[in-house]
Amino acid sequence: MPARLRALVTVLCAAVLGALLPATAAHAASRTVQGGRLDWGIKSSFQTYVTGPIAKGSYSLTGGAATVGGGGFRFHSASGAYDGAAGSFRAGFSGGVHFLGHRTDSGAYQLDLTLSRPTVSVAGSSGTLFVDVVSKAKETGAVTTSRQVPFATLSLGGIDMRGDGDEVVLTNLPATLTAQGARSFAGYYTAGTALDPVSLSADVEPAAVPKASSTPKPSMSPAKKETSDGTLKNGAVDWGVRRTFREYVTGDIARGRWTLSAGAQDGGALFRFPKGEGTFTGGDLKASFAGAVAFTGERGLDLRLSGVRAVVEDGEGTLYADVTSPDLTAKKVPLVTFAAKGLKAKGGLAKVTEAPAKLTAEGAAAFGGMYRAGTAMDPVSLAVALTADAALPALPDLGSTPTPSASPAPSSSPSARKDAAQPVASGTGGDGGFPALPVGLAAGALLLAGAAYTVVRSRRTRVAVETAPAPAPAQAPTPAAPQDQATAPAKENGPGTGPGSGPRG
Repeated sequence: MPARLRALVTVLCAAVLGALLPATAAHAASRTVQGGRLDWGIKSSFQTYVTGPIAKGSYSLTGGAATVGGGGFRFHSASGAYDGAAGSFRAGFSGGVHFLGHRTDSGAYQLDLTLSRPTVSVAGSSGTLFVDVVSKAKETGAVTTSRQVPFATLSLGGIDMRGDGDEVVLTNLPATLTAQGARSFAGYYTAGTALDPVSLSADVEPAAVPKASSTPKPSMSPAKKETSDGTLKNGAVDWGVRRTFREYVTGDIARGRWTLSAGAQDGGALFRFPKGEGTFTGGDLKASFAGAVAFTGERGLDLRLSGVRAVVEDGEGTLYADVTSPDLTAKKVPLVTFAAKGLKAKGGLAKVTEAPAKLTAEGAAAFGGMYRAGTAMDPVSLAVALTADAALPALPDLGSTPTPSASPAPSSSPSARKDAAQPVASGTGGDGGFPALPVGLAAGALLLAGAAYTVVRSRRTRVAVETAPAPAPAQAPTPAAPQDQATAPAKENGPGTGPGSGPRG
């Protein structure tokens, strides 16, 4: 190679390397996902079937999961990693949904399925939704637990996930049942069936800023563990009142909302009343907590609960509150009772988690007769710190509210996917056996796809991906809402729930 040409090649290589190296260095390494939410209805026709007149079942929420508008479920506390350089994302969420149906004369259920801990993994233009599946065989009653089953494939429509933002938002991702998911789903649907779309938002830790080196601090000898004198150092009560009551408040009848004040916190499916003060001695507790929640809406809805107190004696707990409503203004009303035999101190912390709770007669009056005494309310979680170093359980982390898109691209409306079919039972005789369910769906089942776009900059720098559904062919109307999500609490069904008289109006 001539010397002049060799020199020119050397100069060009140096220029290219000089341009590439800063760009490579600018890409952030994999960063931690630190909080967020995932909304997914699993499959609306399955919900309708479970709570409908054939299965006559219900569903319950576990691990802090909540319901959201439109029949979806909200899972919380995202944790995982996002690599903006590679465009890869993986995050797991907490919470689950337990479906029960086809109750036998013995009280057992032939449909018994729990889906929990959804995890979304994205690489390139496609992703996978994993879930934990616990199912009970209808023939033998044997329980099968499968961890992180690749339940559905997710399509991003060719979206580029690369970026350097501190928020990842994916909206209305089309979800398709996998072969493994179909087997875990007890064969209700075949592989390739369209499930409800998935939406999520997750906060990502900011890119690390290099820090100046500092002189290491001398090591300190471990502090002596503090002993308790029975006086509370801190404490919290987590209670959602009642899921169907919250849905009634924000539903089409009351058209209302709830407002938190005086330090109360919203955990999605529950409210936290913090700053516990009081005493814990020999397993007995007397404590008061800060915070208030007010429910307001149409049809005269105006209920405020404050001054929350918890008393535990001989393993039985009672939750009190000051009540203000058009029908009642009273102090220290015993709202619910709950089991608290497990309230024992360990490592400076005493707690009970999701203890079943029942409405008292006084509590029924506080709700204006909306529910009868003995009605199952949301479970109570209680934790009190007896030493300064004892940490309370973390509140479900929903992450920050997704910021509005600043992109000029049009925003797609929430998915209008409608199921072409739902499970239909065929008679099996009078032996009370599990109905034979078809595993095929109508060929016209709508599979969401279509245009998508990426927003890399907004009020908060973020990566946002939103898919717009393609025009849908004409099809049958969407099935009616599940009975357990009825707008009036009186219409709820399922085990352990007492019939209410309905909201007064």
